[in-house]
Amino acid sequence: MVDGKGFRLADEIRYIQDKAADHDARTVTIGQLILFSTDTGDAWLLEITDQLAVRLARDGDLESIHLEETDTSFAIEWKGHYRIEGPAFVYADRDTGRVTTILGYPTRKIAQAADPKISNMFG
Repeated sequence: MVDGKGFRLADEIRYIQDKAADHDARTVTIGQLILFSTDTGDAWLLEITDQLAVRLARDGDLESIHLEETDTSFAIEWKGHYRIEGPAFVYADRDTGRVTTILGYPTRKIAQAADPKISNMFG
């Protein structure tokens, strides 16, 4: 968890991308945002209210994203939407229309961040 003082989203993105490059699984929650990396080298930035998503890394290779940030606000070019279906992370790319289902992501943490009451669906 990160508090708001001195918070820079760009720094958190770099941190999670570095962890993905090291194949180190981490999760960072900042209000309605979740950043996570996996031991497979993937990393994502998610917005839980509208289920927006942008990939930050794939197989340890960094992905470029468009982020504009000031001291008081930020804007992200979201590339698609995601949803959680039990243990599956489902991503729909806005540009290509391609839908990808991925297993092994921290779906429980993502779902609990969106709604702490739904953790029961994971057993």
